[in-house]
Amino acid sequence: MRLNNKVAVVTGASSGLGLAIANLFMAEGAKVIFADLKEAGLELDAAKAVFIHCDVSKKEDVEALMTAVMTKFSRLDIFVNNAGIDSSGGILETTDETWEKTLAVDLTGVFYGTRAAGKLMKEKGIKGSIINIGSIAGLVGFNNTLAYGTAKGGVIQLTRAAALDLAPYGIRINAIAPGVIATNMTKDYLNNPDFKKMVETNTPLGYVGEANDIAQAALYLASDDSRYVTGAILPVDGGWTAR
Repeated sequence: MRLNNKVAVVTGASSGLGLAIANLFMAEGAKVIFADLKEAGLELDAAKAVFIHCDVSKKEDVEALMTAVMTKFSRLDIFVNNAGIDSSGGILETTDETWEKTLAVDLTGVFYGTRAAGKLMKEKGIKGSIINIGSIAGLVGFNNTLAYGTAKGGVIQLTRAAALDLAPYGIRINAIAPGVIATNMTKDYLNNPDFKKMVETNTPLGYVGEANDIAQAALYLASDDSRYVTGAILPVDGGWTAR
């Protein structure tokens, strides 16, 4: 198993991409902290996993999460900044409230998580892996996604800069940039036949991705298979950004 004896935190782990990542990590031998706002009916094996309430946009919640991880498992090897929210609206429609909330969760939350995980790993001498979940919306422009795209673009640059800062300690930081993936967050969009056709037409592989596609990429970045990879942005998008 590729993550045997590793301890991992996955934020936003109660559903969607986070749940797929957390479950795959457990299957590969890791002990996993499911960090989210709601437990959402999770049934966890206490020997392998624990749920911890965490609002990633609140620094005190992220710091409390780190304390709980050390109390429970005494180490941290992998931290996945997955928690995020969607928002819509262009430059003329985006309200102050939407802008501030989206950036608070999708960008500031990643900053808090990366900083806290990096600090803990450095103090403990752990050559860990931090994985940030970005989006192709942070790599190319999309209409009607101003705040979301801006936040995800920030995640991309945060990943590169933090990777340089923490490389001297052997701590790796990489980001995954998913394309359109079938999850609860996207199901309303994908239930629209015109939107789904647009995605399939613009995806060279011709189909919508699944949560496990992102989980497998996260597993690679979490494992020693990627020991010489840091500061990388990995699009998992069916070829969308290759056009």
